Amino acid sequence: MEKNKTSAIALKYDGEKTPYITAKGHQQLAEHIIEQVKQQGGLIHQDPVLAQYLNSFDVGDEIPQELYLIIAELIAFSWYLNGKTPPGWEGLEDIDVVV
Repeated sequence: MEKNKTSAIALKYDGEKTPYITAKGHQQLAEHIIEQVKQQGGLIHQDPVLAQYLNSFDVGDEIPQELYLIIAELIAFSWYLNGKTPPGWEGLEDIDVVV
């Protein structure tokens, strides 16, 4: 890939299925994708190595298993920044600490 060439890969995660690639592009299309993600309040993560790897996949492809951990960390961070928690992680009821 050409140095300083703008690229973007958009991922979607519905909370159940494996995250998958929803859009990808370079230059003008990349700028359009980035603007749409910003308008929707999504996380923009800049990682040229991850982007180059993801760019080898097609739109609609699920992320490969070897990326599950890094993508899960990015999703968790994004949720945290937006004040969200995964279903079932809202916290526990008051816990009686007296034995």
